[in-house]
Amino acid sequence: MNLPRHVHGRPSRCYRILEAGGGPSQTGGMGFYREQILPRVTDRALRGREAARLRARVTAGLSGEVLEVGFGSGLNMPYYPSAVTRVRAVDPSAVARKLAADRVAASPVPVEYIGGDAQALPLEDASVDHVVSVLTLCTIRAADRALAEIRRVLRPAGAFHFMEHGLSPEETVARWQHRLTPLQRRVFGGCHIDRPIGRLVTNAGLELTRLDNYYLNGPRAFGYMFDGVAVKPAGQ
Repeated sequence: MNLPRHVHGRPSRCYRILEAGGGPSQTGGMGFYREQILPRVTDRALRGREAARLRARVTAGLSGEVLEVGFGSGLNMPYYPSAVTRVRAVDPSAVARKLAADRVAASPVPVEYIGGDAQALPLEDASVDHVVSVLTLCTIRAADRALAEIRRVLRPAGAFHFMEHGLSPEETVARWQHRLTPLQRRVFGGCHIDRPIGRLVTNAGLELTRLDNYYLNGPRAFGYMFDGVAVKPAGQ
């Protein structure tokens, strides 16, 4: 699957957001740029028809209690199915919460903000039916710890729906990703473009039921995608 870098002669919004590093960092220590600028760039960039298709795909099949890690400006809210009874939102940015206010108010699904750190979720074990993450694992300092928390709070047979960018299997692309990640982290809110997302998910004890990998059109180092669903094994 390839997404266009340009739409009607203008840069693709989905591509632009990858250049912006996936949004506000969850690493802590936000400065003015991370707190005031990146949430607004994220909010403006990830809109439009192509983004709508991806969000509808990520949120398909959700129901009951949903935890969204990296809630940001609430861009997923219009796509949550009616079967969702509540969204528990995790995001470190106060600006993003303000940007989300109108979308939250317009949605029939209630939203509860529960904190800003996906590495230490203030939830009971086995307390949510599904977890959603869109372009967020790249910015979390200890993604493995966040995934362990996601597994902990999922109910048995609960599903983790994710769309992330990360490490390409192509050696040449991966080499550039490793070279560029230190700069990417400094400029774009802690974003890592060289994380093996699929392996991190399975190492956390989640079982992949779907994983689609593809490049966005444009520089491949920034656009290798992991688009999938993983479940917590029943009985755990």
